[in-house]
Amino acid sequence: MVKHKTSALQESQGVSNSEITNVTSIAKIKSKRKTSLDVDALISGILNNDISALSRGITLIESTNPEHTEKANTLLKSCLPHANKSIRIGITGVPGVGKSTFIEAFGTFLTSISKRVAVLAVDPSSSLSKGSILGDKTRMEALVKDKNAFIRPSAASDALGGVARTTRESIILCEAAGFDVILIETVGVGQSETAVHSMVDFFLLLQLTGAGDELQGIKRGIIEMADAIVINKADGTNLNLAKTTESDLRKTLHLYNDKPSGWTPKVSSCSAIENRGITDIWNIIQEYIEVTTKNKYFNTKRNEQNTFWLLETIKNALTHKFFNNDTVKTELQHQLKRIEQNETTPFAAAEFILQMNPKA
Repeated sequence: MVKHKTSALQESQGVSNSEITNVTSIAKIKSKRKTSLDVDALISGILNNDISALSRGITLIESTNPEHTEKANTLLKSCLPHANKSIRIGITGVPGVGKSTFIEAFGTFLTSISKRVAVLAVDPSSSLSKGSILGDKTRMEALVKDKNAFIRPSAASDALGGVARTTRESIILCEAAGFDVILIETVGVGQSETAVHSMVDFFLLLQLTGAGDELQGIKRGIIEMADAIVINKADGTNLNLAKTTESDLRKTLHLYNDKPSGWTPKVSSCSAIENRGITDIWNIIQEYIEVTTKNKYFNTKRNEQNTFWLLETIKNALTHKFFNNDTVKTELQHQLKRIEQNETTPFAAAEFILQMNPKA
């Protein structure tokens, strides 16, 4: 007698195709319900200091998927009442100055005095391949294992405005998750310093030893933004040179106008590798907060930041909407060809496109 092979479904008595379909439908409904509850779960997790929920929340606000926009806005709106309770510190310096090493030493010190620290690092990336190093987690081996620390690198690419926006929103989520100190590391080049300066309370410039060519290489604007300049790698044979650099920088700072904060920028030195001078830097930051809180500049600056980011958000949204309009896309290509053929100028082409008033 030949036995016919049967499938598992055929062998299962009492399970009809309609029932299987119903099971599938129920699974889909449950999946849909789960998806709709994701934002509520993220909010609850973030407010309960859940690092995994915080990571997923930041991923959501970084998403460029239009379907995620509403969820991201709901998340931010729910977290906002729990934000604004941290100290936001921007850290910049030329590549090679030791930003990651410094942040690890500084962050570890802060967690040792019972502070919860979040590090938001805008990392260098290729404008061609869109690839990014995103190596901060590997460079901060000790800090990444610290239960009171959170490190989140973001690729800078060529969309600085977008990264700056999501970094600003990431600050809100980190504060809602109970982090006391937010450290924001810049790529150290281009306009990233200005973007970061507009979202922090205290701006720290790391500098290498030597006040000659290195000092001249610092942009005047960055020095004007700095609330403190710290000479890093002040150890070994660099120690004496670091002291000379400190003295030269103090003299240089006297040439600049007084800050509206009423704060006189400080100069210090440290060795992140030898863990020296880190406490002094925290004391400087504490002193700054005390001064600016007393003269009410601290809150004034926070309000100015909110105004700045309101205008930036509107500007970015309008720009994105304009350039993604189909009519604009078509006419832009047409005008570019006309420019190549010397039939018009870039200025005339721009004016023509701007006067089109395309429908959304």
